[in-house]
Amino acid sequence: MIIIAGRIFIDPAKRAALLEATKPLQQATRDEEPGCEAYVFAGDPCEPGTISVYELWTDAPSLAAHFLHQNYFNMRNTFQEHGITGAETMKYRIDAKAPVYNSQRIATTDFD
Repeated sequence: MIIIAGRIFIDPAKRAALLEATKPLQQATRDEEPGCEAYVFAGDPCEPGTISVYELWTDAPSLAAHFLHQNYFNMRNTFQEHGITGAETMKYRIDAKAPVYNSQRIATTDFD
């Protein structure tokens, strides 16, 4: 699995319009691109000029295909058209996963 997480920066007065414009592209990516488990761009509730990014991909080939897909190019163009001022995103390769809560419903850091 691969997670992409980060932040996109924009004038707070423009954020709502940008998020609305990206809704169809977020849905299209989820619906049309194999390997996309999550694709979310949402307003940070504590920072009005920030959009939080969360993507989950099953594998590197799926993510590579996304980077060549029209949805990706349309999303980038939409960001530019709405005047983002910067972005910080990182990709993470995941080697293990486990539920947050154990059988006693206690949150743990264990992966066994």
